[in-house]
Amino acid sequence: MRRVTLFVNGTSKNGKVVAVYGTLSDLLSVASNKLGIKASCLYNGKGGLIDDIALIRDDDVLYVSEGDPFIDPQSEAKVTSDPHGAHTDWLTLNIGGRLFTTTRSTLVSKEPESMLAHMFRDKDVWGNKQDKHGAYLIDRSPEYFEPILNYLRHGQLIINEGLNIRGVLEEARFFGIEQLAEQLEVAIKSTQPPEDHSPISRKEFVRFLLATPTKSELRCQGLNFSGADLSRLDLRYINFKMANLSRCNLMHANLCCSNLERADLSGANLDGANLQGVKMLCSNAEGASLKGCNFEDPSGLKANLEGANLKGVDMEGSQMTGINLRVATLKNAKLKNCNLRGATLAGTDLENCDLSGCDLQEANLRGSNVKGAIFEEMLTPLHMSQSVR
Repeated sequence: MRRVTLFVNGTSKNGKVVAVYGTLSDLLSVASNKLGIKASCLYNGKGGLIDDIALIRDDDVLYVSEGDPFIDPQSEAKVTSDPHGAHTDWLTLNIGGRLFTTTRSTLVSKEPESMLAHMFRDKDVWGNKQDKHGAYLIDRSPEYFEPILNYLRHGQLIINEGLNIRGVLEEARFFGIEQLAEQLEVAIKSTQPPEDHSPISRKEFVRFLLATPTKSELRCQGLNFSGADLSRLDLRYINFKMANLSRCNLMHANLCCSNLERADLSGANLDGANLQGVKMLCSNAEGASLKGCNFEDPSGLKANLEGANLKGVDMEGSQMTGINLRVATLKNAKLKNCNLRGATLAGTDLENCDLSGCDLQEANLRGSNVKGAIFEEMLTPLHMSQSVR
């Protein structure tokens, strides 16, 4: 009985010793089972094709092929290891039609958990496809792959001018190179301009006003006007909802029918402003000055300041006929000589509020807190039916 040692074509590892019997087809069947391939031909050590079982001698070394030409195992790139076991044989990658030559060590060592490391750590484990020249085919962008390969070579992120860094980031994520992806994300964030929260100046805002048709509604919702000088400007029908207007100068500005809902007007100066039909629901005007303002609209459109914070405001001499101040806070406010005829003050906090000389005829003060409020020199008497406490 003869016995031979079988190796997969092109390798000299993991050989199998088998007995030779029967026909050449029988030996190929045994080789298929032992080596886990579909054996179709046999070569001797010099590359000669064996087509007759009689040519096989005892203790021959044979190379089993699936139909591909003979590959001399002696000419195969030797796989050596550094002290840490990293591979150093050379590979050629065909990335999107462009060839890159590197070592297996480069692809494996720097990022051992990356897709490239898993693809090339153990030979042929992934069954990587190769072109006719033996280069491994990978369908990705070569321009974005080049900085990734250089990173794996020397550990430095270098991106040439004109190359989109976001494209490199997507390739790094695809190949699972996490450390590089983190560096790229930081680099992208650092190149983005910081969010500009600086207040809008009068000059900038006037430019917006001049560029907006008079019949269009200018949307300024949530914008920052803190400390800006907007005095004497025509600001009718503008949406200032949730805008920051703290410490703004709005003296004699026309805010007719503007929306100031939930806006911050703390410390602002609105002396002499036109506030006809204004919406200031739940706005914060604590400490603001609204002396001599006009809230009264001849057409009957009422200003709405329901739930507003008006602590410590100075509204002396303002025209506020029919104004809605329901559940607003006017603690320590100055409302001397104001026209509050027909105003809704139900549930309003008027504690320590100065209402001297006010006209409160037909005003609704039901449920309001008038503790410490001053009602001297009233133009009309305050009836008990107007207030329950």
